[in-house]
Amino acid sequence: METVLKTIKLNKYFHDPEEFRVLKDVSFEVGKGEFVSIVGKSGCGKSTLLYLISTLDTDYQGEIFINQKSVTGLSQNELARFRNEHIGFVFQFHFLLPEFTALQNVMLPALKLGKYSKSECEDRAYEKLKWLDMQSFASKLSSKLSGGQQQRVAIARALTNDPTVIMGDEPTGNLDSNNTNIVFDILKDLARTKGQTIIAVTHDPEFAQKTDRIIEMKDGEIVKG
Repeated sequence: METVLKTIKLNKYFHDPEEFRVLKDVSFEVGKGEFVSIVGKSGCGKSTLLYLISTLDTDYQGEIFINQKSVTGLSQNELARFRNEHIGFVFQFHFLLPEFTALQNVMLPALKLGKYSKSECEDRAYEKLKWLDMQSFASKLSSKLSGGQQQRVAIARALTNDPTVIMGDEPTGNLDSNNTNIVFDILKDLARTKGQTIIAVTHDPEFAQKTDRIIEMKDGEIVKG
């Protein structure tokens, strides 16, 4: 299996109010098309790890490779461009712009990337909404959608630039059980049929059990997976 993400001995310290080691020599790999969940009690370091591997936090020791490229030590501008092209984000809260339609929200990452014309961005966004069976809501304001629909639009937005990996931070944490199942099935299908790599931090044991692999963390270390 092709390796999409690899970390080598990641260490992370918090310095305020006193020095505290949050991550301890964390090394792991994730392959293309794998759907991986990261679990552990609050404070175990799983969200900190997610922010490191998603390049949002650069204050660490060790090395991170995404798509065979080392992202450690890149400038903030280089990271911003790399992130927009290679990483899709799905958070607990959808963070859609309420005054924009579903289609306009999904277009944003492609417009920001600057690789495609506006009409191409629109076509790509519509295609992603279609994948998620949300095309009939394309022209509806995101503020008028239900919570489950908004999260599906957020997933479509994460997919717009065909990222190497989707990072999820409690992607179903704000949904009821029915919508949790719908969102999970969408993510699972993306991994199986599109070869999309997905790494999700979750507190939901049922969600984690259904993923391809569980990485369990305790006190800043990987203890399983």
